[in-house]
Amino acid sequence: MTWPYVVVRYFLLKDTAPEELLAAIRILAAGDALLAPGITRRLIREFASRPEPGAYSSPKLLQALSPREQEVLAEVAGGWSNAEIGERLHISAATAKTHVSHLLMKLDAHDRAQLVMIAYETKLVTPG
Repeated sequence: MTWPYVVVRYFLLKDTAPEELLAAIRILAAGDALLAPGITRRLIREFASRPEPGAYSSPKLLQALSPREQEVLAEVAGGWSNAEIGERLHISAATAKTHVSHLLMKLDAHDRAQLVMIAYETKLVTPG
């Protein structure tokens, strides 16, 4: 098993290719968050295999979010960066970043990893 490096609450796997590491540094320098897709997949597997609901199991938690925030949350759960979310939703990276910040506040989450957990536990997104 490969364990992630932790750099200012951002995660990469040890076996990250040098070009991916450079891209990650650029993403972090731009102020965006980064969660390696491999880590996102591990989170998905972990929470998909849980037999009992977690602390965020109530879909009512999502009622506080706008439809756009729910879309952004689903994209975060897919492991996309703010720039990629912006491209996918046809908004600027800065707007995507603002939505992610609002999600963190509204859902009382500490980081993007918690947002991924919330998205899966509330069944906003499902494995596969």
